[in-house]
Amino acid sequence: MTADELLQMIAAGETLAVEFKGEERTPLNDRDLVKAVVCLANRSGHEPGYLLIGVEDDGRITGARPRHGDTTDRNKLAALIANQTRPSVAVRVESVELDGRFVLVIEIPPQQHPIASADGVFLRRATGGDGKPACMPMDGHDVQSLQAGRGLLDPSAQIIAEARWQDLDPLEFERFRRSVRERRGRSDESLLDLPDLDLAKALGVVEANGSVRGVRLAALLLFGKEDALRRFAPAHEVAFQVLRGLDVEVNDFFHWPLLRIMEEIEARIRARNREQELMVGLLRVGVPDYPERALREAVANALIHRDYLRLGAVHFQWYPDRIEISNPGGFPEGVRLDNLLVTAPRPRNPLLADAFKRAGIVERTARGIDTIFYEQLRNGRPAPSYARSDATGVTLVIPGGEANLDFVRLLVTEGQSGRVLGLDELLILNALWQERSLTTGDAAHLLQKSEAQTRSTLHTLVEAGLVEERGQKKGRTWHLAAAVYRLLGDKAGYVRQRGFEPLQQEQMVLQYVEKHGRITRREAAELCRIGPYQATRLLARLVDNGRLRRHGTRKAAWYERGAKL
Repeated sequence: MTADELLQMIAAGETLAVEFKGEERTPLNDRDLVKAVVCLANRSGHEPGYLLIGVEDDGRITGARPRHGDTTDRNKLAALIANQTRPSVAVRVESVELDGRFVLVIEIPPQQHPIASADGVFLRRATGGDGKPACMPMDGHDVQSLQAGRGLLDPSAQIIAEARWQDLDPLEFERFRRSVRERRGRSDESLLDLPDLDLAKALGVVEANGSVRGVRLAALLLFGKEDALRRFAPAHEVAFQVLRGLDVEVNDFFHWPLLRIMEEIEARIRARNREQELMVGLLRVGVPDYPERALREAVANALIHRDYLRLGAVHFQWYPDRIEISNPGGFPEGVRLDNLLVTAPRPRNPLLADAFKRAGIVERTARGIDTIFYEQLRNGRPAPSYARSDATGVTLVIPGGEANLDFVRLLVTEGQSGRVLGLDELLILNALWQERSLTTGDAAHLLQKSEAQTRSTLHTLVEAGLVEERGQKKGRTWHLAAAVYRLLGDKAGYVRQRGFEPLQQEQMVLQYVEKHGRITRREAAELCRIGPYQATRLLARLVDNGRLRRHGTRKAAWYERGAKL
């Protein structure tokens, strides 16, 4: 690490990945140093953590004291950390000089397994009660949750020691079979004719060899009697709430098996979900307040992926303008807001997730998030948001409000023409309808894909006559085509969009000349994010109307203030 890189890290302050340890008053002892390493090793994420010794909490650089002698042996310090951690953590130690003082930089690579100190202490870097990063103690449940989040443990597959076969309800087995029957083609129909015990064995939710020797948590969650769920799975709870301002109109909590809860919530959604009709030619299209398929996937995801080792309920909250669905437990390791749409799915409770797939409740592809986004956009609604999620819980916000019926009409018309648009196309069209234009980089960020992949999608939309490109290379932008504005009932919007850009570009060029005295074609192209040919035409217009004066020829030409500037 260079001195400049270290200074930038210090200037950014302490984070979940960076901890300062000052030695201005007292030296940092080995035990506390190892605990700090353990803490950073157990943080979430795939990036390394950094322990900076010789930097105070306020960012002042006071320097690290020598360790185990007159000087610090970096190799010995790394060996000490490896010997005092379980499993051993191999760190990288550097000594970086800043203004005559040395800062010890200990880089802790991401770890697959939970890390403890040699004396059995587990700590994890997290946000404290004051909103600042801190090292928090971890109990047994926290360690198991960390293992589950990293795919090392399936909590739903854990044997519940005192649970018995008699704690499972035969009615819930029949409910599971009914789900399979109602969802033929999406479900595992081979389960239909199995007796209860054989069905449980086929799902892997019991351990049996003739008689049942063990009942797993998944069995209780799917088939358990209510009193058994309260005794053996006290963390399991689901809330259905309807909120109007400060008033709570409905506030119901359920300790039922999961499929029963799914049926109850779906019934309540159908009772409250209004639908308006849209005529597209002779076709009548229903546009609900909330797409039920998206809500079903969202509720199922919350039940499947919640952390059953952590207290707290899954909440389904219906507001006047949105629905919020939240569950305890953050995203599994490797899943972030910026890769949510493209990362490989990895459920926190694989055994439970498999049962939901075989019942036909969720997509067999495990791409439920794609379904949520697709259905929301297809029904003319704003895209869902997971932005309020953090390390302790996932929150999905599904906006309501008035649907964009013109956008729905466009999609139906495209479908009638034989063009079925996928999620990537819908995301781009929706963004262009709201923002009017996108760069390739903007579109790539939206799709969470590379610019090369994004360009392929954009060109597909261009070929379909839905999108136009303007400019070249870095100055290229993408816009809705005239045909789209016509279908959306906003013919003037296209004219405004096309007409506004040249005026805006002219003003940008004139302001640049006013400030800098002159401008070249290359500078105009970069300023307005357009190609060289377009820049030449833009500058020629300004010369023709007397606002700029040209000097030189061809590539050597430059432009200064004209008589009418």
